[in-house]
Amino acid sequence: MDIVLATTNRKKIEEMKKIFNVMGTDARIYTLDDFPSYGEVLEDGDTFEANALKKAVYIAGNTGMTAVADDSGLEVDALGGAPGIFSARYAGENADDRSNLEKLLREMEHVPDKKRTARFVCCIAMASAEEVKTFMGHVAGHIGKEPRGENGFGYDPVFYPEGHKRTFAEMDDKEKNAMSHRGRALRELQKYLLEKRGYFRGF
Repeated sequence: MDIVLATTNRKKIEEMKKIFNVMGTDARIYTLDDFPSYGEVLEDGDTFEANALKKAVYIAGNTGMTAVADDSGLEVDALGGAPGIFSARYAGENADDRSNLEKLLREMEHVPDKKRTARFVCCIAMASAEEVKTFMGHVAGHIGKEPRGENGFGYDPVFYPEGHKRTFAEMDDKEKNAMSHRGRALRELQKYLLEKRGYFRGF
């Protein structure tokens, strides 16, 4: 089975490939770099699911391959669920991880510890000529007051998963991916494929 990852985000690609490797997939993994005529799809949906589906369906339709797309983000209770689907561009359309993180911390500057609860959410969409499916992953936690750690990306340096005293950015890849929203969503995809077609060996 061949899979194309419907994203140009290098950090997401790296993380998804690592998770697929741990899962023991026999699939050959491609990215949009292998299909330069198809760029990133505009994420104009109002939910993670809508955005992931749009990307997967578009890339599957144009490549003829099974496409796997991700849309994910951080939902902070004290901010009414923001940044949510705008997580990657919270500080503006051309924002980078640092500016997004700085904006988040500014907006939460006076939020007390007990009200800094949040969750990472990921929707993985799989599209092929035969079917379209989505798989969700969540991880609850809270937002710290300053960045800690050098690993990961996005909001990882301020996100403490529930029950842990280290941020995602302070964990190694194996530890983070075992509990992350993206890891959980991809394992739901794996479970589905194992049950339906036996594409993967398991992990």
